[in-house]
Amino acid sequence: MQFHHHGYVSTDPRIQPAAGVGLDRPDDLPDEVDVLIVGTGPAGMITAAQLAQFPTVVTRIIERRPGRLAIGQADGIQARSVETFQAFGFAERLVAEAFRITEMTFWKPDPADRTRIVRAARTQDDPTGISEFPHLLVNQARVLDYFAEAMHNAPTRMRPDYGYEFRDLELTGGAYPVVVTLAHSAGDREGQLRTVRAKYVVGADGAHSRVRARIGCVPQGDKAFHAWGVMDVLAVTDFPDIRTKCAIQSGSGGSILHIPREGGYLFRMYVDLGEIPADDHGKVRATGIEAIIEQANAILHPYTLDVRHVAWHSVYEVGHRVTDRFDDVPLDELGSRMPRVFITGDACHTHSAKAGQGMNVSLQDGFNLGWKLGHVLAGRSPEALLATYSAERQVIARKLIDFDREWSSMMAKRPEEFDSPSELEDFYVKTAEFPAGFMTEYPSSMIVGDRTRQHLATGFPIGKRFKSAPVVRVADANSVHLGHHHRADGRWRIYAFAADPGTAGSALAGWAQWLATSPDSPVVAYTPKDADVDSVFDVKVVYRQPHTDVDLAAVPETFLPTVGPFGVVDYEKVYATDPEADIFAERGIDSGGAVIVVRPDQYVAAVLPLTATTELAEFFGRILLSPHRPAAAVAEFAKDEA
Repeated sequence: MQFHHHGYVSTDPRIQPAAGVGLDRPDDLPDEVDVLIVGTGPAGMITAAQLAQFPTVVTRIIERRPGRLAIGQADGIQARSVETFQAFGFAERLVAEAFRITEMTFWKPDPADRTRIVRAARTQDDPTGISEFPHLLVNQARVLDYFAEAMHNAPTRMRPDYGYEFRDLELTGGAYPVVVTLAHSAGDREGQLRTVRAKYVVGADGAHSRVRARIGCVPQGDKAFHAWGVMDVLAVTDFPDIRTKCAIQSGSGGSILHIPREGGYLFRMYVDLGEIPADDHGKVRATGIEAIIEQANAILHPYTLDVRHVAWHSVYEVGHRVTDRFDDVPLDELGSRMPRVFITGDACHTHSAKAGQGMNVSLQDGFNLGWKLGHVLAGRSPEALLATYSAERQVIARKLIDFDREWSSMMAKRPEEFDSPSELEDFYVKTAEFPAGFMTEYPSSMIVGDRTRQHLATGFPIGKRFKSAPVVRVADANSVHLGHHHRADGRWRIYAFAADPGTAGSALAGWAQWLATSPDSPVVAYTPKDADVDSVFDVKVVYRQPHTDVDLAAVPETFLPTVGPFGVVDYEKVYATDPEADIFAERGIDSGGAVIVVRPDQYVAAVLPLTATTELAEFFGRILLSPHRPAAAVAEFAKDEA
């Protein structure tokens, strides 16, 4: 964390100075906003938290409840989500209060007595080390609390507007073309209607989304006609793995997915209620908690479960659906107009809860959309950027549905139906990278380059998230994770990996000089004249040498920028190889060095050699708006690319 560059701060440094719309934010919901977000679930809150970093953008997020969520349904936090929390500044605190999953056990019928269950296998949760961050369990409500704090600490001082229910929207003309009808859902004005005009609307209003219905998006998929009861409870039991994640299969065919919860006592059980007829019409949802507990005890035999307190319970039917698109542009109108209304999270995709994907995938939906809206509304990028949201995220949702359909069907199988006794645990280990959130790979587009130079950095796959690694900060000899400095501040990251010491005449020195002085340089072309040089691009260098061999006095000034009103030097741009974990070797960096471009949402956008300055300029030329280039020309080019 960096602070004091605007003067001495003795208060909480996580609270950023108010700026832009945050200087005079009205308490009441205004009549006109840039972005109106409907719903304060994970997708809505992360979108709002990202937009809160854009001081000139008026964003409001509404919620029909009268206040914060008290009991959340989601609880699984995959490692990719924890990486994302790091970007928003609260990963360390959430990890401290969450339950950490280190292994999973598999229970099956005892071959000698199939009425009893026995532990059959244990697997490590992350045997291959796909992330430095853990797999966690914590109440969704706490995740939303942290995002609310991040929003309020941001320059715009954003906070949710509770007690508003979405009723309708209409697309009209003018500067604020989306006319939204809301109803007060709490307080003295309950039932009264009001209208808000917006430039863009984000529907994050859940599986029964009214926003989705209003823009004509069609959920596609099916039901599995299988029901599960889920309960968060405090109980006394002789089951020995009560504080371990478990997949439990009984001889009767019933199954339990058991999830320990944060705090050391609470746990969740997904209890198999069996097949339901096609004409059930939701009657199974009336199953009471007593029946769920009775079924859990039958599956756990010979162990018993004495439930003392039920914090929450529900019954759901497994369904797998994804909408045909994630915005208001019909498929036959793609390319003819830009979107104005978007849907995210459960409004786009619904599936079982047992793979822990609902909240996690929703977070990445919102992270993807938030920075794009911020760029367009802040005047950094053409509207065509917004078309990439549905194009990127809808494909990911379809892959999620395919994965979840396979996983949930396996969880519902009887033990004798498997081809191999270890099939379930083998599948869990083999597919671990997908539910952890690391199989997402965006295709080439206006914001993802082609793969022709991928060989220069094989460990940073283009289109996939930037996988962090330890490096040593030269100025103070601290070993840090390079990716942990990638905050959700809307900036692009450009990493120069230097094979040489950067002396005069070297490839690094030439690249750094071009970046600092050439009219074609993205830093020169797109950084506002009255802003810090790193306000749009965070440029860092990583040397192959040990930090003791790097002379700061010889480092190009590009990597030692002056910032803030006092023009002080930022020393956190210069890094060297960590002797305990050589990033060049671990990430397959070419012996001649490489440039890695990373998007604001932490996905690798391009890999280039240090000599490819023209390609770097062209890459950003199709994404960003510059006073040196007519906006209409950029917008037309970006539209063609999208």
